[in-house]
Amino acid sequence: MKTIGIIGGMGPLATVDLYRRIVLRTKAAKDQEHLHVLIDSNTNIPDRTKAIIAGGEDPVPQLVKSAEILKQSGSDFLIMPCNTAHYFIDDVKAKVEIPFVNMLSETVKYTYNKYGKDTVVGIMATDGTIKSKLYERYYSEAGIKTVIPDKTQEKIMKFIYDIIKSGKYDEGTDLMFECVEELKSMGADTFLLGCTELSSAQYLYKFEGPFINPMEILTEASIIYAGGELN
Repeated sequence: MKTIGIIGGMGPLATVDLYRRIVLRTKAAKDQEHLHVLIDSNTNIPDRTKAIIAGGEDPVPQLVKSAEILKQSGSDFLIMPCNTAHYFIDDVKAKVEIPFVNMLSETVKYTYNKYGKDTVVGIMATDGTIKSKLYERYYSEAGIKTVIPDKTQEKIMKFIYDIIKSGKYDEGTDLMFECVEELKSMGADTFLLGCTELSSAQYLYKFEGPFINPMEILTEASIIYAGGELN
């Protein structure tokens, strides 16, 4: 069995949810059959969106710091429960020699296998992920069409930062579903929860539908890569 290293803190709830999903989705009858997981919940990692679009502090040094800590602590491979942070993944890999399971690559593979090449993916994500065209590039390589919000991007950012990251969970998902409706009107038939706060929101509110949840996809890929079995 391989030891999983989680570069966490982006945000803390997403980190907790990923670890919880790994535990719940691993087939195990006793403690010793679960996977060895190391977590560095590094809340000092600067905001990834600000770094991409507003000249904010570079998160790479702190991402590298976490990667080194996890490697030295015995991790065999690393995962990051933050979609936007994958904008910097090549910079981190250039400085730390350890395998990564890439959440975005796994998400595109899952989308293709489940929904086919002709699906139209509506992307809900941070401004950093949207403006960097991060997911668009990954999906384009697989020949899958994507659409992004126009009028409701501000609302999805408000939902991510002012509700989920701020812990105001009782305020519901109205802002997010306004974005879903706009994406539907643009031709989307599947909807990417392209920020781990949106993945956490699905666990919190238990909403269903043709939603693509990268955190759940990363959970499954990580368990299999580590040598475990899925529940």
